[in-house]
Amino acid sequence: MTKSYYEFFCPVKVIAGHAALEHIPFELSTLGAKRPMIITDKGVRSNNLLAPIETAFESTDTNIGYIFDDVPPDSSLETVQKAAQFYRENNCDAIIAVGGGSVIDTSKATNILVSEGGNDLLKYSGAHNLPKPLKPFFVIPTTSGTGSEVTMVAVVSDPVKNVKLAFASYYLMPHAAILDPRMTQTLPPHLTAMTAMDALTHAIEAYSCMAANPISDAYATAAIQKISKNLFNVLDNPSDAEGRLELAQASTMAGIAFSNSMVGLVHSLGHALGAVAHLPHGLCMNLFLPYVLEYNKDVNGDKIAELLLHLSGADVYAQTPAHLRAEKTISGILAMRDRLYALTKLPRNLRETAKVSEAQLDEVAEKALNDGSIIYNPKEANLEELKTILKKAW
Repeated sequence: MTKSYYEFFCPVKVIAGHAALEHIPFELSTLGAKRPMIITDKGVRSNNLLAPIETAFESTDTNIGYIFDDVPPDSSLETVQKAAQFYRENNCDAIIAVGGGSVIDTSKATNILVSEGGNDLLKYSGAHNLPKPLKPFFVIPTTSGTGSEVTMVAVVSDPVKNVKLAFASYYLMPHAAILDPRMTQTLPPHLTAMTAMDALTHAIEAYSCMAANPISDAYATAAIQKISKNLFNVLDNPSDAEGRLELAQASTMAGIAFSNSMVGLVHSLGHALGAVAHLPHGLCMNLFLPYVLEYNKDVNGDKIAELLLHLSGADVYAQTPAHLRAEKTISGILAMRDRLYALTKLPRNLRETAKVSEAQLDEVAEKALNDGSIIYNPKEANLEELKTILKKAW
């Protein structure tokens, strides 16, 4: 289906390569910043991932104003307020997020408070409620999955009210994303696998859902190729710097793609399962991806068929009759998950997670039906159809 109208927007500068970290002080200085605050978590710090960043500042007149390493796995309002307080007390003038999704979300929300003043995040929640640009903000991802380094969205939980607050604004987009293979080199195999499947799902849904456009397609298909060519090499050889960089770039490219063309039913089910069973987002993507593609196939089988070229390469694509390509794409993803399970024990179905009961599936289906991502899915789904997909994933 050709769209007569679309918009594409990504103002984030991408600085990528084997010495990308060394460019940070200069990039900050171009934005007039001299005292950045680093926001990270205990795991990143204990793995010594901050060392090359600190070294990059040593011979410059830019100083790290403060390192806040108290971000929990699920960011909260309290964490954001605490980070903002340290930022102000240490006269910082920029933020560098070093970590995965939770750290990046915390940093985006902290930037709202330090730029706007005050301590009340709630009045900025929702879409496009920020009145002006925020302080200089860089992101250094330590996982290759979320794509948050190029998105305008942040999610922070309010544990008191037990709700997740979403923020969306073009002003939340970082000024720069720094992709350096040194930052993902210590990522354990199961996290490497899980975050890669997160990025793969972002790319596949960006390509196959209703708001896809020619530019997002280019980013999405390139991301799929990079993941399928490099993921297993990196799992076999974790210190493969070139492969790590390729996965990091794939995650960013998938992030750019889905920021502009949205995601679909895999995400609706994943968001719902995450809320009900508190499972990591990347794992939820891995659980549902092939079953949603199977469900959508009779509506957008041609797009799913095209994915085979990017997932499996030109030879497999050419040797597969056109009417079998969509099926081959799905069987290829199933085989990929089997291989990941053999290598890293990444669960392939809800039973293997050992954290979901069949009794919870109805609640997951109901939550998924009300999730915003469902409106971009190429095929409409009712409650019974969602329950059928969940049974297949069981």
